[in-house]
Amino acid sequence: MVLVSGQCQSDQKSLLIQMKNSFIFDVDSTPPVKMSQWSESTDCCNWNGVDCDEAGHVIGLDLSAEPILIGSLENASSLFSLQYLQNLNLDFTLVYGFPMPSRLANLTNLTYLNLSQCGFTGGIPTEISSLSSGFSWRLEIPNFNFFHNLIELRELYLDSVELSASGTEWCKALSFLPNLQVLSLFGCDLSGPINHYLAKLRSLSVIRLHYNYGLSSGTEFLANLTNLNALDLSECGLQGKFPEKILQVPTLENLDLSINQLLQGSLPNFPKNSSLRNLILSGTGFSEVRSCNFSGRIPPSMANLTQLFHMDFSSNHFSGPIPSLHKSRNLNYLDISFNNLNGGVSSTFWEQLVNLNLVLLSHNSLNGSIPRSLFLLPNLEMLWLSNNQFENQLPEISNVSSSVLHDLDLSGNKLEGPVPISIFFELRNLCTLDLSSNKFSRLKLASSKPRVIPILKNQSQLSVLDISNNQISGEIPNSIWKVGSGCENFDGKFYTLNLSHNLLESLQEPYSISGIGLLDLHSNQLRGNIPYMSPNTSYVHYSNNNFISIPADIGNFMSITTFFSAANNSLTGFIPESVCKATDFKVLDLSNNNLSGTIPACLITKSSTTLGVLNLGRNNLNGTLSHTIFPGNCGLQVLGLSGNQLKGVVPKSLANCNMLSSFAIQQLSRHISCPRNNVSWPLLQIVDLASNKFSGRLSQKWVLTMMVAETKSGSELNHLGYMMPSNQFYEVGITVTVKSVEIKLLKVPNIFTTIDFSSNNFKGPIQEEMGRFKSLYALNMSHNALTGSIPSSFENLKQIESLDLSMNNLHGKIPAQLVSLNFLSVLNLLYNNLVGKILTGNKGLYGPPLTNDSQTRPPELQPSPPPASSNEIDWFFIAMSIGFAVGFGAVVSPLMFSVQVNKWYNDLIYKVIYRRFPRSIAIHDHIPFVHFGSFIE
Repeated sequence: MVLVSGQCQSDQKSLLIQMKNSFIFDVDSTPPVKMSQWSESTDCCNWNGVDCDEAGHVIGLDLSAEPILIGSLENASSLFSLQYLQNLNLDFTLVYGFPMPSRLANLTNLTYLNLSQCGFTGGIPTEISSLSSGFSWRLEIPNFNFFHNLIELRELYLDSVELSASGTEWCKALSFLPNLQVLSLFGCDLSGPINHYLAKLRSLSVIRLHYNYGLSSGTEFLANLTNLNALDLSECGLQGKFPEKILQVPTLENLDLSINQLLQGSLPNFPKNSSLRNLILSGTGFSEVRSCNFSGRIPPSMANLTQLFHMDFSSNHFSGPIPSLHKSRNLNYLDISFNNLNGGVSSTFWEQLVNLNLVLLSHNSLNGSIPRSLFLLPNLEMLWLSNNQFENQLPEISNVSSSVLHDLDLSGNKLEGPVPISIFFELRNLCTLDLSSNKFSRLKLASSKPRVIPILKNQSQLSVLDISNNQISGEIPNSIWKVGSGCENFDGKFYTLNLSHNLLESLQEPYSISGIGLLDLHSNQLRGNIPYMSPNTSYVHYSNNNFISIPADIGNFMSITTFFSAANNSLTGFIPESVCKATDFKVLDLSNNNLSGTIPACLITKSSTTLGVLNLGRNNLNGTLSHTIFPGNCGLQVLGLSGNQLKGVVPKSLANCNMLSSFAIQQLSRHISCPRNNVSWPLLQIVDLASNKFSGRLSQKWVLTMMVAETKSGSELNHLGYMMPSNQFYEVGITVTVKSVEIKLLKVPNIFTTIDFSSNNFKGPIQEEMGRFKSLYALNMSHNALTGSIPSSFENLKQIESLDLSMNNLHGKIPAQLVSLNFLSVLNLLYNNLVGKILTGNKGLYGPPLTNDSQTRPPELQPSPPPASSNEIDWFFIAMSIGFAVGFGAVVSPLMFSVQVNKWYNDLIYKVIYRRFPRSIAIHDHIPFVHFGSFIE
């Protein structure tokens, strides 16, 4: 439609010029003020923001989104003389410090009025009250007579105007607008319930009342609005049961009731003539739809919604099959992920849904084969089928080279056999391809060579390729490094390649890794030298392979590398000095190899900049740390050096690393003390000084320094680890030793607080301050030369489950208060000079063991001879209340022989802890863990 306007009438131009002259504004503002461009020498009907009818009368004035105007509309009296004005838009016109004019009521021909977010302030005349500060103004109630003259009004927008009115007041005032079709009052501080006066507006088609948190209820009569097309009541504090008949209004196309947690309801039987296109019920108490705790089957009457455009029933408890939606040929968006849907997916289901753009079926229990018809949808861009029970082989796909599919996720299923080569050669617009965690045995080539990765030369857009956790073996073809100029969202790089957890053995020569931002090859059978990465690679994961050496110049390729792990390989030789060229390191892990030589001093120096994790433990590194200087602004959080041949003492400069939360080192000696008065490690949670030659007394100051922030709440339950700025998470595990057998706990909750000072030469009494660690799970001070009595303050250790004070020179009575420790399941006081009612094995002890009605009594601990040398330790661990408190040796002995049982035990400990602290897991960037290894000189 072309708007026809005549030449501007002179009186109309004069009125507009007078209005312009009423304001002061910046003529050089960007964007320019519309009125600044009005010139008397031109036709006013051609001015920016002005519309005229054929007779040259001004019928439209759009001053929306203007920069700051200095002046008052009340003084711009000429505006209210524009008697032909039909449309007035002042939306987000920033008129500061002046009241809303009362004479707007004179514009009786208005059909469109937008006063949203105007920023009026100051006193309000009779019809309009004082205005609040900021971008809102307030209409005084009941002085709402302002609207009574505007009987021609069809559209009214007062968004973010602080009405502060009850349902009776604002609904009654608006009921005098018989022709109103569009009402938008979001964020107006309305309260409810909505009054029946609004039902008089029979022409209402669009109602937007969202972000009025006090509306509460009163929606029943809306079902009588026979022209209702769109209704938005999201975040309105609605309560009670929502009327089903509103969902059945035949003209209703869009309904948003989201974020009304106390609103209940259910989906009705939709009529065959329903126009519903968008239904948003997330965050409500409905018995069906996204994040609403819906259960049962999705109503079969959904098939009647022939105009349905957007369907989101995700994150509920729906079960049963996917309902038939073949009549909904306009369906563009389908998300029924995160439910309990089961059954197969029919191939004929999709043939009519040619407008589908997005299909999300992930995290259900769908099974059977994936139909070929899904891949043939001409407009489909995103297809997620992950975490279901789909099985069998994928179908071959042909004649889909024009496909626009860019995101395909088939991970976490039971797909097997070869991956059809057509996926790689036909779907040429793929940006993300995830085939991980299936049972693929090979990726089929035209030559049918088994168990290899195909040539991907046609995948010029591929930016994420994940084929991890399958059974792919053989070599990685050198063509894979040339794939992908990258999709728009990935800055033109083949950003992520994940081939981890397969059976890959080698890299095809020659190769040149380029354009990879994230490279993950860990947990394969790769051998030979560590591969050079691309200078553009920021994340490199080579751990758990059979690599044997690190190239001396590898640091030349680490200019932006933030994460590098080659742990658990067979690396020999020295750590190259060139690694210090990686100026952006956050994590460097070369642990569990056969590296020798000294630690490059530059790695310690780097701890003053970006380095947060340095793990070189369990190698053959040598040298001394006594004179190592940790910089004053040390940022290390994890330092792992145990299992090497290091000598000397703990450097005093380690006190500079006040963010340190994990410290493992070996073969250091001498006494341990606070290097300076103000030292603290506030993030420590697990302290392990076991099996060294530390001596001296455990002073009050030293004990409190080591565990300043020990009292962590169970509500903060997380994993121990290091969160990088890029959101990759380095998980810290704990290796414990039982009878010279090492057991690694792969997942360690951050509430797992322990202290182990065992097998040293500590002397003197146990400090009363030890009783301040109220969240402690385990305490081991065995195999020392401690004297004095057991502190009565131990009664405060309400969370403790394992206490070992054996092999010391403690004397006196065992505190009776220990019986109040409800979770205590492992207690070892053997070989001391204690007396009292507790276990046998100490001279003078008598009586039964401690008992607690809520736990099974542990068997009596039998005395055993002292160790042959001071280096041998009768280690303990915590049984974690797993239902039988029998002492650590009996609980974990199977773990020494079985990887599967080790994993089971990790999971079991985790579940037990979560039964005590049933909160969701979130990842934080602090790792409360310290380990000083097994120090043997």
